[in-house]
Amino acid sequence: MASRCWPSDAELNELRERVSKIGDLNKEEVRVVVSPYRICPLGAHIDHQGGIVSAMTINMGVLLGFAPSGSNQVVIRSGQFEGEVKFRVDEIQKPKDKNLDKDSSELQEQCNWGRYARGAVYALKSSGNILSKGIIGYICGSEGLDSSGLSSSAATKDYKLIYQPKVLEYNESGQPKATRILLALSGLKQALTNNPGYNKRVVECREAAQILLEASGDYTTEPILSNVDPEVYDTHKHKLEPNLAKRAEHYFSENMRVMKGVEAWAMGNLKDFGMLITASGRSSIQNYECGCEPLIQLYEILLRAPGVLGARFSGAGFRGCCLAFVEADLATEAASFVRREYLKVQPELASQISKDTAVLICESGDCARVI
Repeated sequence: MASRCWPSDAELNELRERVSKIGDLNKEEVRVVVSPYRICPLGAHIDHQGGIVSAMTINMGVLLGFAPSGSNQVVIRSGQFEGEVKFRVDEIQKPKDKNLDKDSSELQEQCNWGRYARGAVYALKSSGNILSKGIIGYICGSEGLDSSGLSSSAATKDYKLIYQPKVLEYNESGQPKATRILLALSGLKQALTNNPGYNKRVVECREAAQILLEASGDYTTEPILSNVDPEVYDTHKHKLEPNLAKRAEHYFSENMRVMKGVEAWAMGNLKDFGMLITASGRSSIQNYECGCEPLIQLYEILLRAPGVLGARFSGAGFRGCCLAFVEADLATEAASFVRREYLKVQPELASQISKDTAVLICESGDCARVI
């Protein structure tokens, strides 16, 4: 299976053309920010507790073509969302006030997605940067993935890179020679902030941490599960009521799966890596108790698909998307299988997704960069 180059020369050329037309510029003046989407194969629901996660970029993402505006004005248009964002870099930016009058100038803006650009300016200024010039830009994402539920932990306290061995080092060991990543969309697009399940789980994890810490005589440490030693958990977990016990069990078992998964990846043991991903998905359902019928059905279908090594929910697991690692030479067959079987169990949701983007085949990508 041939690798898909992203971004392609055609995508870059089209982006530069659009920016040059918006600002009446030469294409040579336009630069492009390449920001790949991320997935999190292991580490579900533990980042907010200080847990470790595994993450990787894929060869799909968001592109921002831009050039200096020649003034303090920012002008940005989108390939996915309507409206034009306009504001000045010398305007005072501040976090959104929930009590803001609906007739205010900010909410009169043609599109709410402009808050992300304003937020970027706010963050830069808050870090001590002095901004005097704006940009003219055009932003677009890979087709089919906006509002899909694909997301990944953005935890960045510290990190290290884990390289997978070259194929020649392990292709005689019975392991797959190469893998691809399947992104299977459920058609659910409910916003995370509208689902009380996520916030409730965070609170439950903190409650479990507080009980465990206090049981060990610690009344001062911040109550997050990463501050609870595994020995303390093993000694006092019987004091947790059933729901809190499940949340804590998910945290500690998932943290262990991440460590084992990183080792398996580094050794080229993709079968074990896949089994850990599947176990992560099962714990998300049984212990963290996230997901819903369509997502759980999609997860189970992926596990039956040819060549799939492991699967789980992507993102928070309350909407959207599942991911799977699959043997590269069976990826197309697996994708067809998943589309066909999901249509049988969720015909209404499946019919809302384009056949071309219902199950996407991708592979690990490069880092964010400017070209």
